[in-house]
Amino acid sequence: MILTTVARRTAARPYLLGGTALAALLELPSGVPEPLLLCAGVWLLLVAPSILWYGFADRAVSTRDGRVLVAVGFTLSMDMAVALLINTVLPPLGDIRPLSRVPLALGAALAVLLVAWCVRPPEHTARSAARRAPGLATVLVLGVVSLVLAVAGAIRLNNGLGSATGVLALVSMALLIGQLLRRRRRYPDAVLELGLFFAAAALLLLTSLRGWYITGHDIQREYEVFQLASGASRWQISAFRDPYNACMSITVLPTAFNRLTGISGLYVFKVVFPLLFALTPPMIHRSARNVAQRVIALLASVYFMAFPTFFTDMTYLARQEIAFVILGGAVVVLTDTARPLRQRRVVFTALLGGVVLSHYSTTFVVVMVLGLAFATDLLWRLLARYRRWGRAEPALVTWWIVAVVAAAAVLWTGPLTGTSGQLTSTLSITAQNLVDPSHVESGSSDTGYSILGGTTVTPQQRLAQYQQDILGLTASDRANGEYLPLTAVDAYPVTAVSEPDLPLTALGRGLQRAGIPVGTANQLARTFAADMLQVLLLVGLAVCIWVRRHRAFRPSRDQVTLTVGALGVIGLLTVLPQLSVDYGVLRAFQQGLFFFGPFLAAGSVWLFRWTRRWAVPLASALAVVFFLDLTGAIPQVIGGYPPQLNLNNAGQYYDIYYVQPQERSAIDWLETRTNADQRQNIQSEVQTDRYTFSRLQTLIRGRALDDIYPTLIGTDSYVFLGSTTVRKDEATTFYQGDLVTYRYPLGLLNSMKNEIYSSNGAEVYR
Repeated sequence: MILTTVARRTAARPYLLGGTALAALLELPSGVPEPLLLCAGVWLLLVAPSILWYGFADRAVSTRDGRVLVAVGFTLSMDMAVALLINTVLPPLGDIRPLSRVPLALGAALAVLLVAWCVRPPEHTARSAARRAPGLATVLVLGVVSLVLAVAGAIRLNNGLGSATGVLALVSMALLIGQLLRRRRRYPDAVLELGLFFAAAALLLLTSLRGWYITGHDIQREYEVFQLASGASRWQISAFRDPYNACMSITVLPTAFNRLTGISGLYVFKVVFPLLFALTPPMIHRSARNVAQRVIALLASVYFMAFPTFFTDMTYLARQEIAFVILGGAVVVLTDTARPLRQRRVVFTALLGGVVLSHYSTTFVVVMVLGLAFATDLLWRLLARYRRWGRAEPALVTWWIVAVVAAAAVLWTGPLTGTSGQLTSTLSITAQNLVDPSHVESGSSDTGYSILGGTTVTPQQRLAQYQQDILGLTASDRANGEYLPLTAVDAYPVTAVSEPDLPLTALGRGLQRAGIPVGTANQLARTFAADMLQVLLLVGLAVCIWVRRHRAFRPSRDQVTLTVGALGVIGLLTVLPQLSVDYGVLRAFQQGLFFFGPFLAAGSVWLFRWTRRWAVPLASALAVVFFLDLTGAIPQVIGGYPPQLNLNNAGQYYDIYYVQPQERSAIDWLETRTNADQRQNIQSEVQTDRYTFSRLQTLIRGRALDDIYPTLIGTDSYVFLGSTTVRKDEATTFYQGDLVTYRYPLGLLNSMKNEIYSSNGAEVYR
């Protein structure tokens, strides 16, 4: 109800079009007050298009809240498409800066007019709009408190203060989730989804707001390609032919938000995108609610949020945040069988087109999942015909959907942008590994969490593999004197170091005295959580499909086949090393939760069936405990676990992603004393991902060279050491999908280079 109030009250076409015209007029002159500019931009980019797409979504979605969520997916897709169209059409007409405010404002307004002409707006329903939803006040209070505490917790940490406020924020989120589960029968679906949105937004902001600058792994390079488009007011793939630059979600979309709302690009990435991504748990809820009871839908959403990738990595993957929002809208359409199949297929495919524009990896995984789902459906039909099970229900996923999405992905990454090199490389290496298994290198250690039997490599073994690869790649250039001689490098061997745990708190020390080894218990809890999620998924799938005894969840045929497809993809990532390195098992599992989240929730309820009326309360309690443990609240309260960035100014992510003021000062100093060519010869600590720029790169133009690993040090290069290396004598590298921290041999630099800058948080050698 609350989600559709705005749509109903502004549904009248004159008000909608008049508001759009007024917003466009406010965007045209310069010097418009920032609050007015913000309102105008939000109206043009989000509100007006969502109201119009709400009416269109009625063709494929039968629920009001579902139509709102699908409308948001269409709106983001339209924003990217409109900006891309403006960027393509205007330059040949003489406008070399098409992504400026005026062209974007006029383009957004014309797009709204065009959609309004083609699509029926939603009907105005004054009576239902005026009705107050039960539980709304409670959810609003708990949600706002969670948001305020999360923002305050991140700011306090950024100012060097403690983590107590952040822990309170997580407890407040858990209370909100518990209230939703406890009052699920009384609260309308829209109120439950509003509560999920607040909890997800607070959880994401607790991480995304860490640091006063761009903080994270992939987001470093994402922000750089945004700056390329924003600085030139034009997107050109030729400016940087890379898969990142082919993602409209991090090039033209943030540029449009920045130009039309006045929000700085920094906070588009750190605030706007996480708030949009916070819509995915409500989407999970709505998609599950179409075929399941509320408890299953809520638990599926909670597990989606509690999975560590959601709050530790997704805020650093802006392109995937937008892709997941659009994918979530598609999943809502997938499960709503109350609308005609043909219309749902068209809308589902159209939304996946937005995923293609947003993120290449998400698209490729979706194509694989769809392909495996279609094959599973064919096999299912053959078995049904052979065993005479009766007529099977028609499936939404059909051959032409798979073909259209795959063709769109190939066309976009191939002829249109020429950025398919990474995909080609991945497939080539994977094929070589299959042909010659003797040369297969180990994949990401994330596969060790899989019950399918992934491999785990020790940090020291990973360093040895890295060293061997470096020697092969640099042999010829080293012979020409471009790298430090091996005789000097070998005199300073590197060793991997383990990440220290948080000190035990008073509660932790009490548990230790009681005979409970806190550190071991924390590790076992995380391992148990990973195994338990997979077991719950398999149990839920078996119960719902074969046993057919789960009253709370009756999955559609497509949910079953897509779950099989998602599990098949995760299996491939686990057993094929290169796939796990280039995408990651944990990210694939997060994406798979869109499809199999309800099965996981159903499995948790079924496991407690023997307790009869306590089954749902126990399953709910288990989900809340999972949330508190995996988000870091419980380890923070007792200690004995590696620090997490959302709650500490310490830990691996803090050391390698958090930009310190001393580093900025050193960068400014170095920038004023080097020319453009010299800046191409600067080595620094790279941002863990072989696609990303270094921390130095986000502040200095020109691409930094390889990282500061001793064997890679160039003879004539500058070597920039950040705060972690200077203060802790440690550095971290990224190889084969793993982060490896090692003791850095400063003696090598002192013996082979000259120190030209030094502070208490940064050093530069030449």
